[in-house]
Amino acid sequence: MDLSFAFFFNSILLGIGLAMDAFSVSLANGLNEPKMKRGKALCVAGVFAFFQALMPLLGWVCVHTVVEYFTSLEKYIPIIALVLLVFIGGKMLYEGIHCKCEECDCKRLTLGALLLQGVATSIDALSVGFTIAEYNLLEALLAAFIIASVTFGICFCGILIGKKAGTKLSGKAGILGGAILIFIGLEIFVSSLI
Repeated sequence: MDLSFAFFFNSILLGIGLAMDAFSVSLANGLNEPKMKRGKALCVAGVFAFFQALMPLLGWVCVHTVVEYFTSLEKYIPIIALVLLVFIGGKMLYEGIHCKCEECDCKRLTLGALLLQGVATSIDALSVGFTIAEYNLLEALLAAFIIASVTFGICFCGILIGKKAGTKLSGKAGILGGAILIFIGLEIFVSSLI
């Protein structure tokens, strides 16, 4: 097992790169729910961290077992992310426009929406399994843990920043958050075409 400085540095860089979509969605969640409690914010960041760790591990397993099936499905990953993020973002936009009261539950992030966000923002991390294919199982698990830790910190900060801005933006935060999610979905899809 080669646990050199380069291993940790590369894992941290992977974590930062993979966490950017999750950071933006966390920011949108904070905007949409500015009164989110600290415990819920920790859970939201934890869900994103879990999926950002799980997907590279699934990719690693695919490389070591069913690589030919994975490569045929890889071209659909941006389309899946686009559909999920446009659905969630569209729902946030609709609720931001039609929900008039400040305290109503239509702005709250549900578990189902959070899980969809976790999958949508991490599905492209499946391909990271190819970049860590030479790792043994323990190295792959450690890399996934580092990616999860970095993602957790970045997403938690994103939620806090979004909450601050969401309090200032008041009723328009849900609209902005939904637009951000749709933009992220489009960006993932368009960058896959380039």
